[in-house]
Amino acid sequence: MPASASAALTTARSPGLTALVAAGVAVAFADSSIVVLALPQLYAELHTSIEGVAWVITAYNAALAAIAFGLVLLVHRLHAGRTLAAGLIVFLGASIACAFAQNISFLVTARTIQGAGAALLLAGSLPVLVSLTGSAERGAAVWTLAGTFGAAAGPALGGVLTQAFDWRAIFAFQAPVAALGLLGAFRARVDPVAVEGYSPRLKRALPANACLGLLFGALVGVLFLSVLLLITVWGYSPLAGAAIVSVLPVAALAARPLERRLERPTAVRAGSALLAAGLVGLALLPSTSVVLVLWALALCGAGLGLAVPVLSLAALDLRAGLARSGTLSIAVRHLGLVLALATIAPLLASSLPDAADRALLRATAVVLDAPVGLSKKVPVALDLRKAVDQANAGERPDLKAAFDAHGAASDSKLAAARDDVVGAIEATVTRAFRPAFLICAGFAAAALALALVMRGRRWT
Repeated sequence: MPASASAALTTARSPGLTALVAAGVAVAFADSSIVVLALPQLYAELHTSIEGVAWVITAYNAALAAIAFGLVLLVHRLHAGRTLAAGLIVFLGASIACAFAQNISFLVTARTIQGAGAALLLAGSLPVLVSLTGSAERGAAVWTLAGTFGAAAGPALGGVLTQAFDWRAIFAFQAPVAALGLLGAFRARVDPVAVEGYSPRLKRALPANACLGLLFGALVGVLFLSVLLLITVWGYSPLAGAAIVSVLPVAALAARPLERRLERPTAVRAGSALLAAGLVGLALLPSTSVVLVLWALALCGAGLGLAVPVLSLAALDLRAGLARSGTLSIAVRHLGLVLALATIAPLLASSLPDAADRALLRATAVVLDAPVGLSKKVPVALDLRKAVDQANAGERPDLKAAFDAHGAASDSKLAAARDDVVGAIEATVTRAFRPAFLICAGFAAAALALALVMRGRRWT
């Protein structure tokens, strides 16, 4: 056994401590997307823009990627337990700061610091888990599973906390999880990781890492765009949105038994194809159908469960370069998220205002064609205009209220016009998301193309 592995495997197996550290890993991965169901609330409460709320996600992932890339050069010389503890302390403090943020600038700054802590946390956690589980294979498997489940479950968890309390509860929840992980790090008593020599596997693992980065870029469509569509456009509550996106981690876990039966190249290719297909399905939604969204998200989740664990293990050097290969994998996958967000956020910011104008014109046409008296049509149209102004000010408009205020509850014709208008507006704005979903599908398709040309030795 190489020196780095033997130095790491000094602590007796401890399932309890393993669970505490794995929970910290899961939360750090979940934090890439855990706030997405709270974005509409952040948008309104902090009086910001689509780009502003996108930075709440981007700042975390960009800081994580940047620090992780830097750590690749020296993490193999650091004490793994102390690196993990330092990351958890920073992550804990930044989480508390996020919970008390009063403006978007402070929140983005705190999220940047939180991302830096997450980079240290994730880089140090892999050698620690190897020590706690007793083997490199088991430690890597726990680290990979915690990361996959955390990334998939993040939006649903954030939605539940937002609905039950508010968006600040997301960060308040993370603090005790980080504190428990810190307890596990202190009690693990992991020896310093021995200095690793040059490992050719770092170069060999570049295709696997590139696939991971592309797949995580594609996940922006699942973890960011689909949530904005459900909450902001279709009007679902954060709790209802959490219930819908919970199909993602469920499908990812359900696909795990199949992933173990398939050959590794087949699992990655099938997973990439399913993720691309799910995103295309989201792009081509013909109406506001939650059933179709559930099917599309299930495809995405299954693809995630098939491809990401295989690629994560392929990117790791379980022999001589575990610390560096794990840190490089962390950096690349979060770089994929940042690149996708940097592409998608400006596209949405530029397309949604035009879509809102088209939706208003279509709604006005529906109102004018409705078989109701002019005395009701004009006030309804004016109220719809006010609702659009509310949306531009950062509030989610209540389109039905414009009709209900003028007797839609007792007037069946006005009620029918209300339903037609709401459906027309939702369909128009939904189509505005199509280019962004297709770009994310392109990320998954690129991962599939790369997986198709990867040689056999790249999978082991």
